[in-house]
Amino acid sequence: MEIIIILTAILQSMAVSLGVGSSTLAITNFFVAIADGRIDENERKMMGVVYIVLRIAMVLILLTTGVLTAVQYATHGAAFLSPFVLGFWAVVAVLYINAVMMTKHLMPSTMGPALQASSWYTLGVLIALSSLGLTGYSLFEFSLAYVTAILLAISVVNGIMAVLKSKKSNE
Repeated sequence: MEIIIILTAILQSMAVSLGVGSSTLAITNFFVAIADGRIDENERKMMGVVYIVLRIAMVLILLTTGVLTAVQYATHGAAFLSPFVLGFWAVVAVLYINAVMMTKHLMPSTMGPALQASSWYTLGVLIALSSLGLTGYSLFEFSLAYVTAILLAISVVNGIMAVLKSKKSNE
């Protein structure tokens, strides 16, 4: 059983890494695609491939986190539901909800890409903190850091979009 848990944790870490990298490519592709004011067919194809990779990463994270949580909960009970675990699940939920809302065009482009990017990077940070044994923060501290990351990402994404629009209008 121990080897299954180890392999699942490794797969979870790899899935988060895949998601962080793909998210970086997705938002970069998005900026490149909108820079000229339209998304052409080649840009759309490349973005589609990146979104498939993101979906694969999301499914792997859901499955591996579910297995790890179930095993640890069965072993330790409710004591296992630490701020780290609850925060990790909250970010996964945000990833899924935001992805669905973006797909259905219910999330504005001023928020959706930034929320997705900040969530992926938060998962990356959480995996890194976990590997270092640095998970002793409160749910309030986690929430404050996550909201700060979201606000920072919204500022950066919208700032880049404004610069791109400004350059386009000056041409």
